[in-house]
Amino acid sequence: MNLPNAITLGRIALTPLIAWLPFTTSWTARLLAFLLFTVAAATDYWDGHLARSRNLVTDLGRLLDPLADKLLLVATLIPMYWLQRHYTFVVPDGTVPHPTPLLFQTPFGGVSLPLWIVLVVLGREAFMTVFRQIAARRGLVISAIGPAKWKTTFQSVWQGAAYCWFFAATLAAREGWESDGAWKAFAYFNGVVGVISMVAAVLLTLWSLWLYLRRYGRQVAQMV
Repeated sequence: MNLPNAITLGRIALTPLIAWLPFTTSWTARLLAFLLFTVAAATDYWDGHLARSRNLVTDLGRLLDPLADKLLLVATLIPMYWLQRHYTFVVPDGTVPHPTPLLFQTPFGGVSLPLWIVLVVLGREAFMTVFRQIAARRGLVISAIGPAKWKTTFQSVWQGAAYCWFFAATLAAREGWESDGAWKAFAYFNGVVGVISMVAAVLLTLWSLWLYLRRYGRQVAQMV
């Protein structure tokens, strides 16, 4: 077990907490979820960088790294969808300061995460996993392309903005900051960042999928 693989296993171990903590009503628990996600997203880069720079790439690492990425994606999309679409915010004393879900706040109104985006993002990941496995069994290695890397970047910003909003909105409701001008400015900034990165991630999800199919689709189809 080398260092990059240990980091990847640590990221996998954090995934259940990242998925569960946003469902609590405590702003501190939701803050912890945001911090843990930030650590997981950062280590997603560093474990691969360490493996390549120190010549520590292993078969176990090739297996664990994409698994960790997929688990983290599912672990964040589930609370993001639920909290932004169906969840009624209740603080520990039983009051309901937010009778509506924890939407991204923008100058143009609240924006939630629709189910079709969840299905597109997860469907693309599932398809590319099978697509790569078929190609790998025939000796064809499909490396990540530029748009796919940018997709991952925007996806991480979108996830981070959502998790940041969950704890910040919880704290603001508890402290009564919601009518404060500085709070509204932060809420709009976070919401705009979240929405723009979400749209960019979805567009790059579809664009990178098309590029993979155009570049490798015929070769993989001949292998089936």
